[in-house]
Amino acid sequence: MIRLGVNVDHVATVRQARGIDAPDPVEAAFLAERGGADGITVHLREDRRHIQERDVELLRQRVKTKLNLEMAVTPEMVGLAEKLRPDDACFVPERREELTTEGGLDVLTHRAKVQEAVKRLQGRGIRVSLFVDPQENQIEASREVGAHGVEIHTGRYCNAVGDQTKECQEVASAASFAHRLGLEVHGGHGLNYRNVLPIARIPEIVELNIGHSIIARAVMVGMEQAVREMKDLLVRARG
Repeated sequence: MIRLGVNVDHVATVRQARGIDAPDPVEAAFLAERGGADGITVHLREDRRHIQERDVELLRQRVKTKLNLEMAVTPEMVGLAEKLRPDDACFVPERREELTTEGGLDVLTHRAKVQEAVKRLQGRGIRVSLFVDPQENQIEASREVGAHGVEIHTGRYCNAVGDQTKECQEVASAASFAHRLGLEVHGGHGLNYRNVLPIARIPEIVELNIGHSIIARAVMVGMEQAVREMKDLLVRARG
């Protein structure tokens, strides 16, 4: 069975647009779990554009599945993660001008900084993954710095026009390579109800983290139903 992590960042995006207290990503997380989510993911950005520290604190108290915290590799974020103690942490690249995370973390270039951050969080009992492009050198570097797993960036596959076979195979090959190295393999970025099945069928991938498409669907049918529909697709993929 493949796990579904539901990213509730964009519930907070709607809230922050008005500067009020609704909609609440904590309530959305509760409904996502009722719909079958295996975990809740949030990205605490340095500019606090959507998720706030208060959200992470409340989620840490109330999530019944597991909490996965995405963050940049900075002293501030590492310190917050040590204090908040999510179940999982995923280090991602972050630029203030981007709308969403674009591209994987360059573990090779920032090896020493990433290794120190991984060591600190794992010392607090937090499982750490690294969000990387489907490239063997980045995956191998992820193992070398001590990461528990990798989340393979699926954006190139999702953005491909027409036949996506080549891009899907890139993800599959990367997942196989990471698995052979002993890393737990996740996937995410840009996945939706139309394109998720080929990625979900990759046997080495044990978890997909999906946000925007689920939140968009939830506007139409409600959070619980939107999550249930995505979960049903993942079950079908492994059926």
